[in-house]
Amino acid sequence: MLLCGPSGSGKSLLAADSGLPVLRLDDFYKEGTDPTLPTVPHSSDIDWDHAASWDADAAAAAIGELCRTGRTGVPVYDISLSARTGETTVDIGRTPLFLAEGIFAAELVDRCRELGVLADALCLSRGPLATFRRRFLRDLREGRKSVPFLLRRGWRLMRQERSVIARQTALGAHACDRDEAMGRLAAAAAGRCVTSRTAA
Repeated sequence: MLLCGPSGSGKSLLAADSGLPVLRLDDFYKEGTDPTLPTVPHSSDIDWDHAASWDADAAAAAIGELCRTGRTGVPVYDISLSARTGETTVDIGRTPLFLAEGIFAAELVDRCRELGVLADALCLSRGPLATFRRRFLRDLREGRKSVPFLLRRGWRLMRQERSVIARQTALGAHACDRDEAMGRLAAAAAGRCVTSRTAA
């Protein structure tokens, strides 16, 4: 299953509460020195909320390998450093369903569907003000970036949230709140039988 939604919408918390194995798609961000990183228009800030700041090909390859073999190597990414600091292995064993979560998960809907491994795609939404507050407090607590950067980014994302959700739903994700998302996760887990392929 794919789980997307605006930054701060509660994806990671929902993923942790789901009971499913989780592939963190945010670990596939490009490094801060990558010359292909996009910038915010009329600013020198890197636009970490643009899909071009993320390695979709590597993320899709990891999902494919998990579905085929039950394990894959993934980078360990430090958001505060904007850098990969190592590599780890995600091993889901024989579990027939896992959750791939991150703000760009919707970018992989078509690829997963073409591979025949898509169980569902959800876009978590909680409202612009609630998301702004949760995102800012989380990023401040974790020291992800400087306070001025977090405030600029938070204000911009709050204004853009509805268009972000519109894009993700246009890519094939179903917009829902936490309760509906948990219900769909449970339904997919209960209805998914073990086959030759694991499903995201």
